[in-house]
Amino acid sequence: MTNDIHFRAASPADADRCYEIEISAYEGDEAATREKIATRIAQYPEGFLVMERSGQIVGFINSGCAYDVVMSDEAFKELVGHDAAAPNVVIMSVVVAPAEQGKGYSTLLMETFVGRMRAMGKATIHLMCKDRHVDLYRKFGYEYVRPSESDHGGMAWHEMILVL
Repeated sequence: MTNDIHFRAASPADADRCYEIEISAYEGDEAATREKIATRIAQYPEGFLVMERSGQIVGFINSGCAYDVVMSDEAFKELVGHDAAAPNVVIMSVVVAPAEQGKGYSTLLMETFVGRMRAMGKATIHLMCKDRHVDLYRKFGYEYVRPSESDHGGMAWHEMILVL
């Protein structure tokens, strides 16, 4: 299953494909705009991991880093306040193209991302997720923190953390 899977940092040329996947997998206003995706690639490509299968992007995780993590900070989604040297990683999107879901790719993607962040010497990884994903992230080793103050996309979110 995984011998045709390849991981790499995103490049500016990946913005359109990543945006296609983002809007196909996220509901309504919770999807990032193409501009936000392009900004994340440009400003922190080492925190924007793409997964390719047979040369085609099928999923990605993007993130920023902060010294003081405020998960409800909407400006941070445009990397306002991001500092690549900071020890705390904040995941903004974890997404696998709908046609590729159910094949174990999200696990492979998360494990690879966590390994890369650990190798970079990061201390923690933070994320927000919906109710239905809390147990999934617990399986990856994340601990539940609290219901989030964020109402991003008009939805309820939960904050989780993984200590590396």
